[in-house]
Amino acid sequence: MRSPKDFFAPLAVGAPEPVREIPALPSRMIHFFDPSNEKMAAKVPGLATKVDVLLGNLEDAVRADRKEAARTGLVEIAKANDFGGTQLWTRINSLDSPWVLDDLITLVTEIGDKLDVIMVPKVEGAQDIHYVDRLLAQLEARAGLRRPLLVHAILETASGVANVEEIAGASPRMQGISLGPADLAASRRMKTTRVGGGHPGYLVRTDPVGEDLTEGRTTYQQDLWHYTVARMVDACAANGILPYYGPFGDIRDVVACEDQFRNAFLLGCVGAWSLHPAQIDIAKKVFSPEPSEVAWARRVIAAMGDGTGAVMIDGKMQDDASFKQCKVVAELADALSARDPELAAAYDKATQEALAND
Repeated sequence: MRSPKDFFAPLAVGAPEPVREIPALPSRMIHFFDPSNEKMAAKVPGLATKVDVLLGNLEDAVRADRKEAARTGLVEIAKANDFGGTQLWTRINSLDSPWVLDDLITLVTEIGDKLDVIMVPKVEGAQDIHYVDRLLAQLEARAGLRRPLLVHAILETASGVANVEEIAGASPRMQGISLGPADLAASRRMKTTRVGGGHPGYLVRTDPVGEDLTEGRTTYQQDLWHYTVARMVDACAANGILPYYGPFGDIRDVVACEDQFRNAFLLGCVGAWSLHPAQIDIAKKVFSPEPSEVAWARRVIAAMGDGTGAVMIDGKMQDDASFKQCKVVAELADALSARDPELAAAYDKATQEALAND
């Protein structure tokens, strides 16, 4: 256990000072691409104008014989492009793989000034974050970086879920945590081969009416991931970092994808992974509050003043708790507005209309 007074000291001589607060930058979608795929690489400049986060994937979905090409490709892409306000992340190979050490050495020393976040897969506990934390500090010092790289953990093992609270608080580098449903399902021996989403066999059934046990009994499909997402959100909120839903594997089923993303949004997640361009707009829609919700939040904030006491608005009581809820929505809207002029205009129009009616 590290002493709190040492938590914000660099872990290597010459490394940059650790951050004291994780920036809540818009990250509604973390869009994955394979840097070893030339067609995907060619699309990166265009994608950078459409997404909040671009992630060069080095791990799953990259064949073993393409690992070095993916690493080299990411370096070339980072050096060749100005990403503007779009964050550049990478997912390195797992810590038990033969590629991860070269991933970190190469990326930090060659493009550490371009990278924002390093996503670490299959995190089992705080010890994995401690290892990456120390190594990053050493490499940052070697590269002369003045800005520390942040770390994002993927929750995709049973041990990771059991230790999610200690993972969330393991380092000041911790930016957030994502749910990794496919690997987590395998780790738990869950009987599903789906990547995220629900399952028709996971359901509840209404009680029977009379003696007939088969007729007229409605079933409701349940969410396999509700417990894990809720626990992940609590761990992140308690440690000042950001929670994300991971992948939704059925690219064609845009309806279910939107539903799953919205469930995560309502539970507190700030974004989700997008694996295909079709999912970019879904994530943008779901993880951006509706203009009417933003207008309502701003009305409550305006009426509450310093946030104490209680007021009645449209027949509904608002107090300090609802004021805090509205601050969450309004602050998210402000952050998104700074990046998205169309969204800013929609939020301002809805707010002006709402305030004009007061």
